[in-house]
Amino acid sequence: MKLILKLILNAVAVLVLANILPGATVDNYVSALIVAVVIAVLNAIVKPILVILTLPVTVITLGLFLLVINAGIILLADYFIDGFYVKGWIWALIFSVLLSVFQSILHTILLKDKN
Repeated sequence: MKLILKLILNAVAVLVLANILPGATVDNYVSALIVAVVIAVLNAIVKPILVILTLPVTVITLGLFLLVINAGIILLADYFIDGFYVKGWIWALIFSVLLSVFQSILHTILLKDKN
């Protein structure tokens, strides 16, 4: 149940960001939910592999290269999903940073309601 609620909250965050940012668009609610699922799967499977492969660069840049990895995950989601479009690397980077901020805010609100 908690996983479904997190996915719905992530889909809401994707919808809000797509409406705010001119460089990102989502066609409908179903596409936003699919984007949330695909990003969750990519973060669970692809991101750890990329982090391990780029560990020296990540250490040299003091972790800032993880932002590039997150932007790459967003662009991969753009590639896999027809109803989700991001214009380029800069918009994917902005989208990923703002998505992380929105997710942390929404998940904190969710955890406060549980206590």
